[in-house]
Amino acid sequence: MSSPTASAVAHATHVPPFDGTRVVTEWTFEPLTAVAAVLLGAAYLVGVRRVRARGGRWRPSHTGYFVGLGLGMWVLATMSFLGVYQDVLFWPRAVQNMLLLMVVPLFLAEGAPLTLLRENLSPAAVARLGRIRRGRLAVGLTFPLFPSAVFVLTPFVLYLSGWYPATLHGGALPHVTRLVLVAIGAVYFWTRVQADPVPRRYPHLVSMWLTFVEVVFDGALGLYIMLGNHLIAGDHYTAIARAWGPSLQRDQVLGGGALWFTGDAAGLPFLAILLIRMIREDAHNAAEIDRELDARAADRRKARRSASPDAANTTDTAKSLGTTNSPEDDGPEMMPPWWETDPRFANRYGRTHG
Repeated sequence: MSSPTASAVAHATHVPPFDGTRVVTEWTFEPLTAVAAVLLGAAYLVGVRRVRARGGRWRPSHTGYFVGLGLGMWVLATMSFLGVYQDVLFWPRAVQNMLLLMVVPLFLAEGAPLTLLRENLSPAAVARLGRIRRGRLAVGLTFPLFPSAVFVLTPFVLYLSGWYPATLHGGALPHVTRLVLVAIGAVYFWTRVQADPVPRRYPHLVSMWLTFVEVVFDGALGLYIMLGNHLIAGDHYTAIARAWGPSLQRDQVLGGGALWFTGDAAGLPFLAILLIRMIREDAHNAAEIDRELDARAADRRKARRSASPDAANTTDTAKSLGTTNSPEDDGPEMMPPWWETDPRFANRYGRTHG
């Protein structure tokens, strides 16, 4: 049996020198990704079809996010030129890892797959899953700091331990690592995007602040790799002894820059999605408050009229004589500010209204 390094060297001899045209012309087949993409995509589309067959509605944008962008980016990250050169150059795998951790899961989460699953389950199964989701364990594990810490620290552990060099030796580990990156990102963006039901909802502003903190950590790791004198997995890349492309040190500098840039660039669509959701939620809450205020005003007018059965006749007589005005004509009804009666805000002002 050949050693892992010998296998890597043998593979590298069949990889053409990299240039700009290889971005388009070089492709490979990754069986595990292909199977996962086909199964997940088929299951999602079948679920959408069932919902619509029952007369339900499903946003085409959800399908586009999950199937087109999420699964599509997964395929591109592993089967495009990034997959071809992932064991030969440092920087393509750096881009690949960040796409699998930050970009693919974001689009999968925005596709609301758990909501689609819930729409296709029996009421009993939905109730069981709801109890699990609202349980203490789920609430604790999805507290913002916990998934954020795992999400931020994963690249540090990957590149600053023996994990990354081990993924270059072939076998099952590189495949498992790619799945782990997608899974960690999926849990993180599930709790942050909140397109699906979550154990506990947090304001999107919390996610925005956490994103700014994560950008700092992404930059710190990228700078460390760019400025460090120690080659990560240097034995592997030295053994390949390729006669083309950047030097080993330059390759690592490019990889560190790719980690930094890809991490920051991936945050832009996330922030855009959060901003859109914040605007939609504000509009929805404003509409709810308006409806509630209108209903309360109508109830008050109805109660005032029913409290004086003869008030209407008396008012009509007075109007005919031109001696008085009706209560409705005295000006707008004075009501307490809505935030004093809204149960979500009343406690902040030390008042409650029945």
